Amino acid sequence: MGHAIERHALERGHEIVCRVDADNIQDIDSEAFAGADVAIEFTMPKSALDNCLRAMSHGVPVVSGTTGWNAELPRVKAVCDAGNGTLLWSSNFSIGVNLFMALNKYLAAMMKPFPQYRVSMNEVHHIHKLDHPSGTAITLAQGIMESDPTVKGWTEEPTDDPSQLVISHERRGEVPGIHSIKWDSPVDSITITHDAKSRDGFALGTVMAAEWLAGKKGFHTIDEFIQDLIK
Repeated sequence: MGHAIERHALERGHEIVCRVDADNIQDIDSEAFAGADVAIEFTMPKSALDNCLRAMSHGVPVVSGTTGWNAELPRVKAVCDAGNGTLLWSSNFSIGVNLFMALNKYLAAMMKPFPQYRVSMNEVHHIHKLDHPSGTAITLAQGIMESDPTVKGWTEEPTDDPSQLVISHERRGEVPGIHSIKWDSPVDSITITHDAKSRDGFALGTVMAAEWLAGKKGFHTIDEFIQDLIK
């Protein structure tokens, strides 16, 4: 992801002033880093919180696409709300995925009058992805629950409880990401799928989000960014 993001940033005329990975984490505290307009953070769940807080302590807004650390987001939001940082986090910055998320919510709202349909989800990613279900799958599940109050929660365990959305996952090869949502009834089924062909969609969307975040303050959501794009 880092190489793909850098390539798209350079193609769009941006300058990379600092590159930080596990071997030079101290460079977050460098003068070069502090001079950045935006930092893009794609790392690991265990390091994302510290990375974001350190970046914001230097006055650098952060676009973070790291998943698996959602429980810590309220802590970062509190820092932003206090005027001490700027963050845009999303489980997925792909423009296509976010259009898919909007479609997912719309379909879930349509299904409310039809209790004969049971919703389930399957997500597939490369073998290097550690967390499951994916952050995108969780965001999709939350969208379903917001739009259809009969769906009360999600689980990775098989269940006959119709109020629970079952999410299954697969890890194989170098699959960038496939998310399928199925509404199944005794007589038919409706399935919507987003299938990423490469990481380029995620990388380009991330760079576009960084362009959008530059100069802003506070805690922002991907919905704000997408709504500005489609106005």
